[in-house]
Amino acid sequence: MLQNILYPMVEPYHIYFFQVSSLHTLYIEECGNPFGKPILYIHGGPGSSISPIHRCFFDAEQYRIILVDQRGCGKSKPFASLEENTTHHLIEDFEKIRKKLEIEQWAVFGGSWGSTLALAYAQAYPQSISDLILRGIFLARSSEIKWLYQEGANHIFPEFWQQFSDYIPEIKRNDLIAAYSELLAHGDTIIQSEAAVRWTLWEASIAKLYYDPKFVAKAIESEHALCFARIESYYLKHQCFLAEEQLLKNLYMIKSIPCSIVQGRYDLCCPMRSAYDLINIWPEAQLYIIDDAGHSLSEIGIARKLIECTKEHVNFPMRREYYA
Repeated sequence: MLQNILYPMVEPYHIYFFQVSSLHTLYIEECGNPFGKPILYIHGGPGSSISPIHRCFFDAEQYRIILVDQRGCGKSKPFASLEENTTHHLIEDFEKIRKKLEIEQWAVFGGSWGSTLALAYAQAYPQSISDLILRGIFLARSSEIKWLYQEGANHIFPEFWQQFSDYIPEIKRNDLIAAYSELLAHGDTIIQSEAAVRWTLWEASIAKLYYDPKFVAKAIESEHALCFARIESYYLKHQCFLAEEQLLKNLYMIKSIPCSIVQGRYDLCCPMRSAYDLINIWPEAQLYIIDDAGHSLSEIGIARKLIECTKEHVNFPMRREYYA
């Protein structure tokens, strides 16, 4: 069971709201050892949130664990807001938090969309990052977005795809992200909620190697689904506010940063091709392929390897040299 792999649950020793703009206030938790190695947990999505289980991937005696709900997400305010909400804003938020906490360098742990943000943040502020632990690589390329929300994964799970695509009138199915974005911005909250459940149902249904009805039921709870679908469709519509191949082209900036990557072989949300492309340009990083896993953080093989990585990385020293 997953609980047998993870560290025991710990409660935050510090919970607070941090205002990062005139509009946005972020919810932040600090857990573990206040004098331990600082590590930033970046949640997935876009539009998801932190969860108590995320604390359990780290040895609370060794790590100072900082968890943040991104703009519009979870307990951050305003809820599900798209205004002043771009990748650039999120990167700047992380750096503001680091400075507020007077941390010279911290490790960064991110999966799925969290891996995208971790790479973008490291490339913007390489001097702030000691090391990286990434999972389920997503590089925000048009091919990856098309795979999940237009043409690709639908061939593996056509029955789940039909629930997703058939909700949209046939004339608009050539661009499902745009069609759903329109519904999720509709003035009728019932239409918004129905579209949000359909959007979230598709991704949750294919997130694990084996379909997990309990995982899916939790994902489509109305409030979570609305935030997730609204923010994620908005980001994907704008290609996550990143240029095509940007994260690969800028890898030279962070090649001195130690990095471990955990990737499910059968990840349908973030196919392994992206992790493979990344490692081909960044051979200094370490790629661990989990052959009996899909995308989810909670799959046993992925969780076990991530725990091994956090155990190894806790002893990585602060970097004194980096690419400017």
